Amino acid sequence: MKPNAFIDKLTKPTDKELAAALGPAKAVWDQLVSDLATEHDVTEPEWNSYSKKAGWSLRLKYKKRVIVYLAPCRDCFRVAFVLGDKAVKVTRGIKLPARVVKIIEEAPRYAEGTGVRLEVKSAADIAVVKKLAGVKLEN
Repeated sequence: MKPNAFIDKLTKPTDKELAAALGPAKAVWDQLVSDLATEHDVTEPEWNSYSKKAGWSLRLKYKKRVIVYLAPCRDCFRVAFVLGDKAVKVTRGIKLPARVVKIIEEAPRYAEGTGVRLEVKSAADIAVVKKLAGVKLEN
């Protein structure tokens, strides 16, 4: 996966900087944020950087619960979910692309849950992200 576009940046990215980094994927980013707010009430965005080496990410939250992390990269972005055991089991019963099923099955397991990361380049990738966000919200 591509590295975060804002490694070594001390302040959160402006919308102009975000657009420059994401390029054509900026429209996809905006659509995903809008769809998650409309369809799942994920309406509390919060920029965060754990360290200069990690870069910046946008945490999208439902109330105080983080649903998904969006990390800007060059010409794409990465989404990350931490899925509990119940949510992982639910993903096995829904229709997902084979590559996503493989990512979930091979994802690292942590005390907090299974860390699933996907790269988003086009609008076609949004449906899978929204489906996983729905699973996360329900479990």
